[in-house]
Amino acid sequence: MIFTKNIIAIAIITIFACKLNAQQTPTFSEYNYNPFIINTAYAGLTENPEFSLSNTGFFNQFEGSPRNFSFSGHGSINRNKMGIGAGIMRDEIGVTTSTSFFAAYSYKIFFDFKSNRPYWQLYDAGVLSFGITAGLQQYQSNLTQLGIIGDPKFAQDINSTIPTIGLSFLFNHASFYVGFSTPNVMGDSLASDSDLVLNSPYYGYFGYRIYNNRFEDFMIKPNMLIKYEDGAPLQADFNVALSFKNKLEIGTGYRTSNSINFLAGIYLFNNLRAIYNYNLANKNSTLGNTHGLILSIQLGDGYSLN
Repeated sequence: MIFTKNIIAIAIITIFACKLNAQQTPTFSEYNYNPFIINTAYAGLTENPEFSLSNTGFFNQFEGSPRNFSFSGHGSINRNKMGIGAGIMRDEIGVTTSTSFFAAYSYKIFFDFKSNRPYWQLYDAGVLSFGITAGLQQYQSNLTQLGIIGDPKFAQDINSTIPTIGLSFLFNHASFYVGFSTPNVMGDSLASDSDLVLNSPYYGYFGYRIYNNRFEDFMIKPNMLIKYEDGAPLQADFNVALSFKNKLEIGTGYRTSNSINFLAGIYLFNNLRAIYNYNLANKNSTLGNTHGLILSIQLGDGYSLN
């Protein structure tokens, strides 16, 4: 099939360049509804411990297309001054698979800002948080399955383990937030396979919360994620969502040179949140449209203060 051929071509180009990017830019629902997965300074920012399960691409129409799965959890300790958490992520594309595990720690400095905010706000406002992560990344590429003969680059499979150390910071105000993170400052220096070149991405994250007392049940949330990685074009996600007091959520967004995104979410039984997103690829993309789902559980009072 033509789709399968396109994916194999992508895999070949990626492997031929010998670049590893095991943590691709998350989908729209992923980084907006689980910021912890890309910025671990977020650990413990919610009022109660939170656990999230997400997947993207598992309902794609053709074999070999990108798939992503993640599970993470975080919470606060020491009277909310610190946060801890952990996560596992798995990325698949073509014959290449990457699985990452990390543990995270964050430290918080609180500020007392008098700001207009909704009564159903569920996060600490006025916090400067610093995060550090440590983990392992397992990278596997079954090059021999491609059937390329005569090229030594494809004569054997690649299986490498890479220790990772990540850094992040996040400033959260009642009206806006801004953060910066990188999942692996060590790059490929500790990789067990010298054939790999690991270029770690850098994320810049910014968002605004538009709230008015006249419409106290609603909040508009525009936000932007910028990703930079050496050797790749700068990528940006622009998104906006409308929330109804943590009961319902709808949104849309645009990813540069890639897709238009749509989402719809619902909060159930106070503690459970389900977000579905659909990424509509542009005509120049060979990866096709993708579906994604993220399920989150927040303990205690959950997502509702009513």
